[in-house]
Amino acid sequence: MDTLDAIILGIVQGLTEFLPVSSSGHLELGKALLGDQSIPQESLLFTVVLHFATALSTVVVFRKDVFQILKGLFQFSGNEESRFSLKIVISMIPATLLGLLFEEQMEQFFSGNIPLVGYMLIITALLLYLADRARDTGKKVSYLNALIIGISQAIAVLPGISRSGATISTSVLLGVDKEKAARFSFLMVVPLIVGKMGMDI
Repeated sequence: MDTLDAIILGIVQGLTEFLPVSSSGHLELGKALLGDQSIPQESLLFTVVLHFATALSTVVVFRKDVFQILKGLFQFSGNEESRFSLKIVISMIPATLLGLLFEEQMEQFFSGNIPLVGYMLIITALLLYLADRARDTGKKVSYLNALIIGISQAIAVLPGISRSGATISTSVLLGVDKEKAARFSFLMVVPLIVGKMGMDI
């Protein structure tokens, strides 16, 4: 992959990361169109690096929330901040286990399997449609909700399944307020991406 290809894919990542359209799926499509011949391990690492960059922007935008989460973890006192921090940790469990136990298998999803990306994009569209029709009951994220949302995040490792789309849609289908669902979705992925980046480096 040359520098121009990397810049183009970086633009694709920047434009699609915060939309429920699967940035990883669009990256795989971009790699295929650019004729990228990277082995699956290198392809996944490049995708993780791009996600790390957008995770940093999330930290900047939600810096107050990130600080409150860290504060809640290190000064656990049973208040709202601490409970929210614990929910973030719970949401990380499914994806963490998946990454630790099936990393090599996951790499194969980033080998230019375009039909898979297409099928997963259709599933993402169906999820968004169902969430759009769901009733907003205004509930907060519960501990059980956090685990279920975490499972949807783990499934979203498949390129074409939008992580934000899957997690926000799952939250809304569980009755969580849409604004709270979006906030939880963007915050829950930051520690995972940073952790994955640290492992690969």
